[in-house]
Amino acid sequence: MAASDDIVSIRDLQFGWGTGAPWVLDVSQLELARGASLLIHGPSGCGKSTLLNLLAGVLVPSGGSLQVLGQELTNLGSAERDALRADQIGFIFQQFNLVPYLSVIDNVTLPARFSAQRRTRAEAGDMSLDGAADELLRELGMADARDRSVTELSVGQQQRVALARALLGAPAMIIADEPTSALDVDRRDEFVELLFRSVAATGSSIVMVSHDRELGARFDRVVDLREINQAGGDA
Repeated sequence: MAASDDIVSIRDLQFGWGTGAPWVLDVSQLELARGASLLIHGPSGCGKSTLLNLLAGVLVPSGGSLQVLGQELTNLGSAERDALRADQIGFIFQQFNLVPYLSVIDNVTLPARFSAQRRTRAEAGDMSLDGAADELLRELGMADARDRSVTELSVGQQQRVALARALLGAPAMIIADEPTSALDVDRRDEFVELLFRSVAATGSSIVMVSHDRELGARFDRVVDLREINQAGGDA
């Protein structure tokens, strides 16, 4: 089992896309403490997104140990990994992946449709689900947009909605895949500050991947994936 203060623990992790294929990832050791933040950087094709998908249980390691929240993912079936992801991981996608036919408020509350735990945590203290979403939108400066279609929003506004959706129900870990790649420097820095300010109350851990190592000053730990990945990486 992972140490009680580790939310992620990797030992001799290997991943390849098929039997006999070269390893995309070959990482001997990596840990992330609960409540800590980790920036993984490196150029396109070094394996950053593949590692995120392994952490989220979307992909299964080819070898080694990958523990998330004390659970060995290699021992879990697909339904168990899906449940862990739905209950405990908020994902911010590079292209946001907002549902275009849903309003802002319905996009934010979407995780509660798939996770009773997320809904229960969001509704703690006699808060309604919509009330919890409204509070997140208010904190992110998006209160006036709650009933708008997400297709009417700017890129920066869509990003805030994606952040609110990831934060709903206080998941244990926030995973962000190149969330600032479409932003200029000022908006990039603003988003990172919003992210850290928003998780301060929940104590969620943050794992972000980016090609931009300038973001590193805000994180507890910065890792160049090329330095820990003994394979070449291609995704």
